[in-house]
Amino acid sequence: AAVVHHAGAGTSAAALRAGVPAVTVPVTADQPFWAARLAALGAASEPIPFRSLTAERLADSLGRVVEQRMYARAAAGAARHMAAEDGAAHVLAAVRRLTGA
Repeated sequence: AAVVHHAGAGTSAAALRAGVPAVTVPVTADQPFWAARLAALGAASEPIPFRSLTAERLADSLGRVVEQRMYARAAAGAARHMAAEDGAAHVLAAVRRLTGA
């Protein structure tokens, strides 16, 4: 029904591909950025910084993303968008632009 994760780039992408809402608990590095992006997309609750993590906060956020259908709709929409995107073609075009190939 939902996924809890640290919001690293790869984990965030995997959660979005799964099409289920997330509760993020960022710890370091780029994780706060990706946690904020998931929340901005509506596919996750507001991040819970690791230092602020409690069982009550986690339970509250999990309950919210499971009970409020807007999170599931946003996550499913992101999954559909990602499935339709041809990321490799965008990378190839960028490489060709940069190299003049």
